[in-house]
Amino acid sequence: MPSVISAQNLTKKFGGFTAVDAITFEVREGEIFGFLGANGAGKTTAMRMLNGLLTPTSGAGRVAGFDVYRESEKIKRHIGYMSQRFSLYEDLTVRENIRFFGGIYGLKRSQIKEKTAQLMKDLGLESVKNQLVKSLPLGWKQRLAFSIAIFHEPPIVFLDEPTGGVDPITRRQFWEMIYKAAAEGVTVFVTTHYMDEAEYCDRVSIMVAGKIEALDTPGGLKKTYGAASMDEVFLKLARG
Repeated sequence: MPSVISAQNLTKKFGGFTAVDAITFEVREGEIFGFLGANGAGKTTAMRMLNGLLTPTSGAGRVAGFDVYRESEKIKRHIGYMSQRFSLYEDLTVRENIRFFGGIYGLKRSQIKEKTAQLMKDLGLESVKNQLVKSLPLGWKQRLAFSIAIFHEPPIVFLDEPTGGVDPITRRQFWEMIYKAAAEGVTVFVTTHYMDEAEYCDRVSIMVAGKIEALDTPGGLKKTYGAASMDEVFLKLARG
């Protein structure tokens, strides 16, 4: 499959501190690509360079065919993004959030109306469509945020630790939504510090102190490092 995300020696420095240190990898079209690492490993910084929110210090990168230095605005128009913190407006209702972001994405009113009705049905939110988002349980908020991130049907969606702070059942439900999106052709780039979530990905990279220390399928990594779980793989890498 062709690659839709690529990085070659991509680096980001903040003064004398190197947050992301010359990382190189590719993500294939339609893939669920896990970008794993402990908190502070550089995952979010790397993602922000790829989605046009941070300018790299050096190296090269392309997303959806666009250059991360010169075409960041085009990148933003061709991706979905769900930030590490809850990314919707809590003082707007469920329906108002959907309508607002649909407008930002450039959808027509008729499209927004049709897609909103389908989204409400799929998520089972018809009964709370006029409630403020802040009144919803965290799991519902996360599922809604993901659905809005792909509301405009982007070819790529970036998810920055989307399951942080939610219970295991809600995490599993969220991953079912990711599977569905991938089955429909969306490339999913997801960061997480939950090592068990690596098992849900087609391939995973593991970052340690700003560098990619390993990249393979979950099964391939466990075989390479003689580990029974991704937790074991990560511990071996983190301990050198």
